[in-house]
Amino acid sequence: MAGNLFSGLPAHTETAEQFETLLAKPGLRIERIVSTGQASPPGFWYEQSDAEWVLLLKGSAGIRYADEAAVRALQPGDWLHIAPRRRHRVEWTAKDEATVWLALHFADDSPPNQAP
Repeated sequence: MAGNLFSGLPAHTETAEQFETLLAKPGLRIERIVSTGQASPPGFWYEQSDAEWVLLLKGSAGIRYADEAAVRALQPGDWLHIAPRRRHRVEWTAKDEATVWLALHFADDSPPNQAP
């Protein structure tokens, strides 16, 4: 398998994020996420059973954890490890360009960490 993470990016007129699974194996899923100005719905929090490691490749975004007051602004090259069941949301993504994420979802039985 081969490809390019920046090929086939959607136009900014898209109303929903694009999720593309690049590789799936037992206990591991790697996906490309492309955002074009989307954010989590008001009051919605992700609380996933698997861990997630996410790298922002292009664009910009704001992520907020439920246990933190401040939004973390992400720029290209920034990454986060999100522990299982740690509540988080996307506060905003760039409206003037595609925001491209590389996300690795994997099984992790360690307890959620409350600090960065």
